Amino acid sequence: MDWSEHSPLNGELISVDFEVFGKVQGVSYRKYAVAAAEKFNVRGWCKNTAKGSVRGNIEGPKAQVYLMKDWIRNEGSPYSKTESVEFGMEINIPSYKYTDFSSMEEEDKEEEN
Repeated sequence: MDWSEHSPLNGELISVDFEVFGKVQGVSYRKYAVAAAEKFNVRGWCKNTAKGSVRGNIEGPKAQVYLMKDWIRNEGSPYSKTESVEFGMEINIPSYKYTDFSSMEEEDKEEEN
């Protein structure tokens, strides 16, 4: 059994959705988010939305997720200009759903409606 997949040895695992608004598309935001996620050792995904935001999910030990949330809130891509960030409710999870943090393809416009 891979114990790194479970919370007892790795701290309490949580998952949280996020959406970032402002100048966050066309500025390598997702590329920098992937690098930050690797630095903070969190997993999940992010993608551009049809309405011009970036949304995604972060999962990992609570302390690491908080570091990533801080990066999203206060840093982002050096070329971005974050106007606001919305985080969903933090949910305790028994194990990881994702194997890494990835940048996904942009949403279809129909998915936004």
